[in-house]
Amino acid sequence: MRGVSWVGVGGVGGDRDNGAVTDTGAVNAAKSERGASSPENPWPVRTISIKVAQWIERLGAVWVEGQITQINLRPGTRTAFLVLRDPAADMSLSVTCDPELLRNSPVPLQEGSRVVVYGKLSFFTGRGTISLRVTEIRPVGIGELLARIERLKGLLAAEGLFDERLKRPIPFLPRRIGLITGRASAAEHDVVTVATQRWPAAKFEIRNTAVQGPTAVPQILEAIAALDAHPEVDVIVLARGGGSVEDLLPFSDETLCRAIVSAKTPIVSAIGHEPDNPISDYVADLRAATPTDAAKRVVPDAAAEMALLRELTERAAAALRGWVDRESRALAQLRSRPVLAEPLRLLDQRYDEAERLRSAGRRAVEHLLTAESTTTRHLREKLTAVGPAATLARGYAVVQRVTGSERHVVRSIDDSPAGSQLRIRVADGAVTAAALGSQPLGPRPRKESTDDRE
Repeated sequence: MRGVSWVGVGGVGGDRDNGAVTDTGAVNAAKSERGASSPENPWPVRTISIKVAQWIERLGAVWVEGQITQINLRPGTRTAFLVLRDPAADMSLSVTCDPELLRNSPVPLQEGSRVVVYGKLSFFTGRGTISLRVTEIRPVGIGELLARIERLKGLLAAEGLFDERLKRPIPFLPRRIGLITGRASAAEHDVVTVATQRWPAAKFEIRNTAVQGPTAVPQILEAIAALDAHPEVDVIVLARGGGSVEDLLPFSDETLCRAIVSAKTPIVSAIGHEPDNPISDYVADLRAATPTDAAKRVVPDAAAEMALLRELTERAAAALRGWVDRESRALAQLRSRPVLAEPLRLLDQRYDEAERLRSAGRRAVEHLLTAESTTTRHLREKLTAVGPAATLARGYAVVQRVTGSERHVVRSIDDSPAGSQLRIRVADGAVTAAALGSQPLGPRPRKESTDDRE
């Protein structure tokens, strides 16, 4: 499946017609010119041509696989000319063969056919060209192609390239859609038409390439690289309509599959119809059954999104109204409670209670003050009754003996000897007098002498 690959090497011998190296004398002439070339001693063209021919002669016969891109079979000629191209690279090789090989092929050979040829390379010194002279051509059948695809699929699966964890998400609304498809193809029309119908503002970056044949893979690889480097391309769609197994072979090419995995931009594979499953469907980030399905996958439906937006808006409004109604009922229930219906009721109750307590306290204080005032009055009256002022008011007097600045209450006639200065206090003042003498009221008690005490 890798195109021009060296599969096997045959013997050293081979055909030497059509201008190939056949002149032994020319070979001997080349051998005679020995020594390194220099500006003073350059090699002529014939020498380098002969040396190249000798090196190519040593390669011998090889098996080569490729895709026929050109067949030049003229009636009456003894040589048929073909161009064999590598399906995965922009490389080709000129091939010559006997026309009978083409006519007797079990499968009709035409441009685009996959073949395996056996032949030997020849360098034509006259024109300086290389041609592969083949002696056997084997068409690659559908069974062999499918078997190779299955082997490649198993190889890539073993490497983990089909792992879902490697799949990159497709953006909801890409800024620009990269589209790789055939020029003026039905796939391009379907993708662009359906995408713009679903989302009128969708923008495309289209790369038209070959989608079958030997030039498809190189062109698709170039388009993927260009779109992957584009700063505004958010998704790449690889689209092609249905076709035969041979037509869809480029999308099972190993180089293309690895490029899809290596791309940084998500890639959608929309190759063929629903039954078609090239390997690109497995390595792509998203597989679409058809190009129309790819258009539906990469852009949203504006009408559906508007309907969804309206639905979500209505649901949000209904939810908001329900929430407001629920909270309004809760507030009404709270407001209907006594504590909120009459918020000052508890304050009034506390105020009345405080007033009662204050009145009771005032009454208790007044009662206490009255009782204490009465008690104080009684005590005052008692004190007044037993006090010296009341006694003096009844005609009594307080007699004090004045000695210098000191005063001593006279309690006995002994305290006021004759001649003592007295101060007599009465109810309304004091009288100064002098003691003229004393007169006892009765027999006086005898004082104990010192001898009696002993």
